[in-house]
Amino acid sequence: MSSNRPGDRLARADTGSGVPVGRFDRYLLGQLMTLFGFFSLVLILLYWVNRAVVLFDQLISDGQSALVFLEFSALSLPAIIRIVLPLAAFIAALYVTNKLTTESELLVVQSTGFSPVRLARPAFVFGLIVTLLTGALTHVLVPVAAAQLGARQDEIASNITARFLTPGQFLNPVDGITVYVRDINDAGALQDLFLADTRESGRQVIYTAATAYLVRSEGGPQLVMVDGLAQTLRGSDQRLYTTRFDDFTYDIGRLIVSEEPGRLRERNVWSGPLLQASPALQAQIERPAVALRAEVHDRMNKALLGFVGPVLGFAALLIGGFSRFGVWRQIVVAVVLVVVVTSLESVSSTLVDADPTRWPLLYMPTLVGLAIASALFWLAAHPALLRRRPAPPPPEPAGGAA
Repeated sequence: MSSNRPGDRLARADTGSGVPVGRFDRYLLGQLMTLFGFFSLVLILLYWVNRAVVLFDQLISDGQSALVFLEFSALSLPAIIRIVLPLAAFIAALYVTNKLTTESELLVVQSTGFSPVRLARPAFVFGLIVTLLTGALTHVLVPVAAAQLGARQDEIASNITARFLTPGQFLNPVDGITVYVRDINDAGALQDLFLADTRESGRQVIYTAATAYLVRSEGGPQLVMVDGLAQTLRGSDQRLYTTRFDDFTYDIGRLIVSEEPGRLRERNVWSGPLLQASPALQAQIERPAVALRAEVHDRMNKALLGFVGPVLGFAALLIGGFSRFGVWRQIVVAVVLVVVVTSLESVSSTLVDADPTRWPLLYMPTLVGLAIASALFWLAAHPALLRRRPAPPPPEPAGGAA
């Protein structure tokens, strides 16, 4: 007569079928993937909403359309997903392992002779899946999206016209500049222009004009004011100087703030060209080959942390055994260990930024995380080391009973 106990069924499914992934593996991996998808969706929405609020305020206030806002939001999603995936994988591993422990499912499987490392095989597969997803994002999707986002930002920043073509509103295209246009006629002329320039300390200039035009030139966009007045207030003696003009050209190209235009950033290049580090790419980015390859190693480490997180969380919850009060102590330990690994990542990145030749330090968080996980698996395989030894009995009286 065959037994129908859950542990026996799982053991037969694993040893008798010849399939590399048994019933328990499929069950645990399915649980991990389901919770991983759920937590990823929740965290992505939270991160995206925070990002969308900032984008909405920046773009809509600059006179951009809702389509531009949606485009920028979509281009920012790969970077958000890259941040969220390892975190969601760690939370999913904690949740599933805690659930299986409190419901005694892991205890049943362990009673069939499964070692802690054997129990963790689905967690290894799950971590590998997260690593591949994170790697695709860090090496390709995030740099491509960042390059496209940077190009669109430069395009919008150079199109200063949009910042002036909002009639009836006081606009601040940059700090220290206030612009107001009463109306815009069908020919594109700005009616009743007001422009206040307070960027220079001790000197304020206000330009007013009945009509103004935005004109493109080789030196950038120019604002041509017709039939106007320039009022200059000098702070040193509080004297006001006024100048009437028939036409006056104001170089609004100076208002465009562009961070080193034309320079390519390594974060906007996918990993293939960075790994080759051709002389042309080094000249364009203005960074040596070792720095470009260090960026690739940093991306590889970020992808590997997608494996470390769930494995570390699973290993931490295996120690301590079953308790009807749950495994909250192990959860706290797992969170602390992940914080330590994340702190090491920040420290190693700072050191490599200062000296790219130290790029092997980038893998220190991954190696430390795997070493801690290995130690936890070893402790889980030797539970006697974690048990409190009973106190020795008190010695009997020397004389004995009379």
